[in-house]
Amino acid sequence: MNLADLASAPGSGVCMMNTSWRDEQHPSFIHFISSFLSANSYRLNFLPIAPDFIFNNGGLSVAFIFVTNWNCDHASAVFGRMEKLRRQFGHLYVVVSVPTMEQNDSFNRSYFKYAVELGAPTFVPVRDPEMGFEKIVKIAHARGVCKRQDAVSMMKLEREQAVQRMDCFLKVVTSIPGIDNHDANALAQAIGSVEDIAKASKGFILESTDLSMDKAEMIVRFFRDPNYYLSPKIN
Repeated sequence: MNLADLASAPGSGVCMMNTSWRDEQHPSFIHFISSFLSANSYRLNFLPIAPDFIFNNGGLSVAFIFVTNWNCDHASAVFGRMEKLRRQFGHLYVVVSVPTMEQNDSFNRSYFKYAVELGAPTFVPVRDPEMGFEKIVKIAHARGVCKRQDAVSMMKLEREQAVQRMDCFLKVVTSIPGIDNHDANALAQAIGSVEDIAKASKGFILESTDLSMDKAEMIVRFFRDPNYYLSPKIN
């Protein structure tokens, strides 16, 4: 599968490979992994980590156990390791290469024997190690994209809320006779919220902004004098 389109994606990041796992693989497969990661803009580091792989993409870490050739004799060790790692990592996947029907059937029996909770973690059976690693990169990339989209959505929501707050602020402050948008923005930058402006003295308003004495006096009366609305509007 060609994932070259990921190379230009803004989320490609770092792949950490377990050094012990690396030493157990054929050098040609490690070369494939290294080339594939490079082609998709991932930096590869070899570290003594607990999982076989950790991808950091878009600020999110995703861990993987990668069984490149299923052997039923090692089932207990695989599922025991999975149980331990799923308590350490919020995002854990187990990718298992089952090239033959017999291996696939053996894996399925082990899966149900060890009563794995569905999706905790997610198991991904594949036909061969190369396909398995491509799946790993796709999963890591997809999780990173989701993380960035969540962050973008949150930033957009925060901007919308900030705009709404400013609109409310302007409506309140410009309802004061003689105060326009320029005055309101000056008050926002120099003094702060409506509550802060309501507490400010005339002298503090004059020191902090370019408003006239009449406008500063009107602001103080607006918030503190119940009869302010009887005053003539400032031109």
